[in-house]
Amino acid sequence: MPTCDVAVVGLGAVGSAALFELAKRGRRVIGIDQFEPGHDRGSSHGESRLIRMAYFEDPAYVPLVRLAYERWRALEARTGQRVLTTTGIVEAGVAGSSIVAASLRSSLEHGIVHEVLTARQVAARHPAFRLPSDWDCVFQPDAGILQPEKAIGLFLAQAAKLGAVVRPNTRVVDVQPSGAGVRIRLDGGDVIEAGSAILAAGPWVGELAPMLKPHLSLTRQVLAWFGPLQPGLVGPDRMPVFLLHTPDDVIYGVPDFLGTGVKAGSHEPSGFLLDADAPRSAVTPADVERIARPLGAYIPAAAGPLRRASTCVYTKTPDDHFVVGLHPDSPQIVLASPCSGHGFKFASILGEVLADLAMTGGTTVPIGLFSPTRFAD
Repeated sequence: MPTCDVAVVGLGAVGSAALFELAKRGRRVIGIDQFEPGHDRGSSHGESRLIRMAYFEDPAYVPLVRLAYERWRALEARTGQRVLTTTGIVEAGVAGSSIVAASLRSSLEHGIVHEVLTARQVAARHPAFRLPSDWDCVFQPDAGILQPEKAIGLFLAQAAKLGAVVRPNTRVVDVQPSGAGVRIRLDGGDVIEAGSAILAAGPWVGELAPMLKPHLSLTRQVLAWFGPLQPGLVGPDRMPVFLLHTPDDVIYGVPDFLGTGVKAGSHEPSGFLLDADAPRSAVTPADVERIARPLGAYIPAAAGPLRRASTCVYTKTPDDHFVVGLHPDSPQIVLASPCSGHGFKFASILGEVLADLAMTGGTTVPIGLFSPTRFAD
């Protein structure tokens, strides 16, 4: 039977980062994924992810995202590859928007560079935008775009160079404590014995850690790419990433930074999955219209013909915060994610956090907000 110090189950954003960090620390590690890493069945695909410093979800995320920025830049320096493109972000919404107010509060609490703008000022700087005159607007210059598939590939390639074993297309059917360690059973009957295990299986984490399953919901999220009507206005040099709190939705997106079109999506769900293996329904015209309509109203330069559309999955907790910590009954098992639709940007630092937990059972990085035990009541 193969043996290792740590087994990482799931090689999406945080799993691949954890594998790299453990290999960098000289540990014997195995990373396992039931698909080819970078696949489109979970939450770590789609060409781009937003990264932003001001955090409307909770100001407590800001120290963590600052560390994440540092680690993304360190990955770039190590590999000579760019994964983070800085564009700034326009966060705007209906007068009195709770999201814009929370982002502003986060900026003020943590001394984040930002500007409060009018809709006219946004249009003057970024003429792709046509926001209502009474909307609240905040601009934050440090935000930008991460490339998820590229980042995962870099983490795994670096881990492999350092001796990590990567096992794609391998399904884990069971993870159980075994003495002071962990026994991992694979589809087909093989068993891996490890000192500890990190469960970073995204939508499948509830199958491997049943204590989490009652507290998780899987939501269907639609992504769409549109050919721009005015290409000169929607490149990353002229158009920042955006998050718009409209009267009936929350729309986010990125400029046309790869020549594939302007990508946009709704942060609100467009359906639910009964489990992670459930069939994924095809994108419908109504799904596209839900995104295209506000894009045409508020960023008309971007709202050309649909180029492609796809779906991803949010694995959400009741409070929309992450789950990162030791299994309450089996501390040799580390629980990682679900990230509730806003976690990719943190993968670079969460990889280090998970390595800390797997190796020592603790970390100096502030993760109290994410404790798995908070669901006990």
